[in-house]
Amino acid sequence: MPYPKVAIVFCTGCRWGLRASWYAQELLQTFGDSLAEIALVPGPSGQFQVLCYASQEQEATGSGTIIWDRRRDNGFPDSKYLKQAVKATLFAESGPVLGPHLAGAAPAALLKTAADPVQRCDDCHGDT
Repeated sequence: MPYPKVAIVFCTGCRWGLRASWYAQELLQTFGDSLAEIALVPGPSGQFQVLCYASQEQEATGSGTIIWDRRRDNGFPDSKYLKQAVKATLFAESGPVLGPHLAGAAPAALLKTAADPVQRCDDCHGDT
């Protein structure tokens, strides 16, 4: 598998596939060939996570960096925050230059969607 890699794990029952695809498109448009792979991974009920893997060893040991977890972070990330987090995690000081409109260091709390209370998902029968 090529690296660096981003995996977006999402609940299909909650119909988050389109959201996951949109985030993937945003990352591809921003990072282009710098990201070797962006994977869309159907996951467990109610799950939405974005993980970064810098190497095969990280993926094999399950030690990738979770840069976003819908439950932990109370919602979905703004694309600006997601791009900043991917750059900070996988490219640190090198890699693609984000545009000036993305360079501002706005706090994550201002960049995510409104709080996402846990509720029952009728489609996947899980807590979302």
